[in-house]
Amino acid sequence: MAFLRQYIAPLVAVIIFLVALVVVSARTFLPAGLSGPAPTDDLGLAIPKTLDQVYPSSLTRSY
Repeated sequence: MAFLRQYIAPLVAVIIFLVALVVVSARTFLPAGLSGPAPTDDLGLAIPKTLDQVYPSSLTRSY
């Protein structure tokens, strides 16, 4: 059990780190069109702008 804790577990952690580093660094080698930041205009977010969009008048109760 000590062999696993002292040798195998750190080796697995280093291998996972190196794989993650290679995957993240691969962005450098992508074509120019894919290596830019993601576009942020016209995302079409569903954030309501007015209270009527959150609570339409047909759904609210009048007391």
